[in-house]
Amino acid sequence: MSTNSTELYAGKVLRLCREVHTLPNGRTGHYEIVHHSGGAAILPILPNGEVLLIRQFRPVAGKMVIEIPAGRLDPGEAPADCARRELEEETGYRVGELIDLGSTLPSVGYTDERIHLFVACDLTAGTLAQEHHEFIEFLPLPLEEAIAMAGDGRIDDAKTQLALLLYATRVGGCR
Repeated sequence: MSTNSTELYAGKVLRLCREVHTLPNGRTGHYEIVHHSGGAAILPILPNGEVLLIRQFRPVAGKMVIEIPAGRLDPGEAPADCARRELEEETGYRVGELIDLGSTLPSVGYTDERIHLFVACDLTAGTLAQEHHEFIEFLPLPLEEAIAMAGDGRIDDAKTQLALLLYATRVGGCR
């Protein structure tokens, strides 16, 4: 529990705060915490059973990153609605069946961001609406190849690695 919080920065995407928290043993700890509204990410499954990954330029990584479509939650937006919106904007596909894979805390050491993970089945054509700052290429792959790429480091995006693992072990395919 935070006993004291000082906002150091507030931007469009995040807030940075210096906080004092009481630990389970009664001591206090001082932390710099990035507060983020969270997001949703979606693993699209094409009619032929392949996964549709995207290759997107990510300035933080300084390179093209292979990942699943994802985006930040708008205020009051449900994670499933965010996943549907991002899938259509980034790939031009609409979701027929949405499977919830749960959520993850991608970097719990410094941020409260939570990413909700979904699988998209029964895709239909929608409207591609990539934002002006996005540079995205499509990368359809057999699931086994995508998992191999996650295992050998060619896919190094954590939300994508986790979504592939959860899909392969929990879901295994679209109906």
